[in-house]
Amino acid sequence: MTLRLTIAALALTALWRPRIRGDRAVLGIAAAAGTLLAVHHLAYYEAVARLPLGAATTLEFLGPFAIALCGSRRVPDLLWAGLAVTGVLLLSRTGTALDGTGIACATVAGCCWGGYILAGKRLAGRVPDGRGLALAVTFGALLSLPYGITQAGTRLLDPGTLAVAAAVAVLSSVVPYTFQLEALRRLTPRVFGVLTSLEPAVGALIGLVFLRQHLAVAQWTGVAAVGLASVGATRTDGEAGTQDLSDAAEAARE
Repeated sequence: MTLRLTIAALALTALWRPRIRGDRAVLGIAAAAGTLLAVHHLAYYEAVARLPLGAATTLEFLGPFAIALCGSRRVPDLLWAGLAVTGVLLLSRTGTALDGTGIACATVAGCCWGGYILAGKRLAGRVPDGRGLALAVTFGALLSLPYGITQAGTRLLDPGTLAVAAAVAVLSSVVPYTFQLEALRRLTPRVFGVLTSLEPAVGALIGLVFLRQHLAVAQWTGVAAVGLASVGATRTDGEAGTQDLSDAAEAARE
């Protein structure tokens, strides 16, 4: 976790060269987002160490799902969100008892991820490029250093470990966080929260293709439900935005 965030912070800082001195509000939002990222990573990895991956990811989705529900004002919004969570629950069916500590860690990770969506939306609105993200990830990396050093010590400097960590940092932090921030510039937190439910479905498909992890019929039904909910929520939001623009134009003419 520590190496992933640290290498990602170095890469984003080299790319965007953010200024430490600047708008205090931006620095505060970046610090909040970085804190949420660090705690999310720590809690999620602790959860995965104790729970099946599908169960941990399902509980993590509770945060984005709460954002989706809180941002809903219409019946279709609630229906799409409900379909998404139903799909994720079907995906998580493992038939095994779950560790209590793991459940608590995954729930904390979900809360932090939901908070990051809100903080990321504010950060995207205030900073037009990736400088805010670079600051947030750097802050998260600094917070995670004591934990990483305590847990791994000098093993963090092993060349093989550094090489793997660099690949993970780029593929699972630099690239996705950059795209997520750009998505938050264009989407409401509600739709972004529903689209996040695609992660368990994509994970299930990757497990099938690369790890030969076969899914039951109920789990494939969950994959289909999540995909349908994501498409429906995005389309509904687009239609609502178009209607809002039409209403605004009509009001201006009057």
